[in-house]
Amino acid sequence: MAKHNLTERARELRQHSTDAERMLWSRLRNRRLQGTKFRRQAQIGQYIVDFLSMERRLIIELDGGHHADQRDSDDVRTRALESEGFQVLRFWNNEVLREPDSVLEAILLHLDGEPPSP
Repeated sequence: MAKHNLTERARELRQHSTDAERMLWSRLRNRRLQGTKFRRQAQIGQYIVDFLSMERRLIIELDGGHHADQRDSDDVRTRALESEGFQVLRFWNNEVLREPDSVLEAILLHLDGEPPSP
């Protein structure tokens, strides 16, 4: 997919966020989580990721039910992103909606254990 098409797709995804994405974004935006800057629906190479902190090299992906059927492609995607130096945390949408504090705690544990990149 060409960069221009990915940019348009990312914009479309931001405009049509899921309930889980909106809920998590409300907790991540404006450096609300340990002062860490996150972007949503950000492009990394050929991929668009749900949430990205470049300074921490952290990607957060939220998966809906359709991801159960595409585990192989998700694994390929995760390995590709990890090969670029990113850590990928994945959560199910229903986890974010039902247990948002647990999801935030898991993200915080990661942030506490990883020093920021230079």
